[in-house]
Amino acid sequence: MYKLLFAGLASFVLAGCSDQSWRTTDIGDIMPPLDFTLTNEEGETVHGEDYRGKATLVYFGYTFCPDVCPITLSRLGDTIRDLDDETRDNIQVLFISVDPSRDTPEVLKRYTDAFGPEFIGLSGEQAEIDAVTNRYRIAYEYGEENENGDYLVTHSSAVFAFDREGQAQFLMRDSHPVSDAEADIKRLASQGG
Repeated sequence: MYKLLFAGLASFVLAGCSDQSWRTTDIGDIMPPLDFTLTNEEGETVHGEDYRGKATLVYFGYTFCPDVCPITLSRLGDTIRDLDDETRDNIQVLFISVDPSRDTPEVLKRYTDAFGPEFIGLSGEQAEIDAVTNRYRIAYEYGEENENGDYLVTHSSAVFAFDREGQAQFLMRDSHPVSDAEADIKRLASQGG
């Protein structure tokens, strides 16, 4: 009888523990809360606190990115579209451009509109972008311009997730199974607030 009681208690404790962890990388204890000063798609200055109240996914990239950005944002859009209406209303994606010279507010708006209404483009002065990328330990680097003035930007493909209070929760990478990323996004978006 004690073995059965212990087994039941152990599975309850383990189930409780699994409820507190994410399938992707938990960053709750190592990343700071959502905080920045940038410019939105309307050309207005915004701050991290302006985006509290919804689960927030943050991705750093640029609109001229030929592959990683559109693939990542498309996957996020697909996952968000699979949510029920109420849960979908509680999530937003901040696409922070690391290429402010080309990614004007108008360019960002056209780009993010292609992925869904939950996507918001942000950029800013170089110092503002450096402040937020340094805060979240994101490295990026500009490539050499070609004869047309075009260039690539090397950048992280990680997606940061914050809860409704702006607290860091988890980090998704390309190496995570899509099913794990989707499960964590759904769980984050459905959490009460």
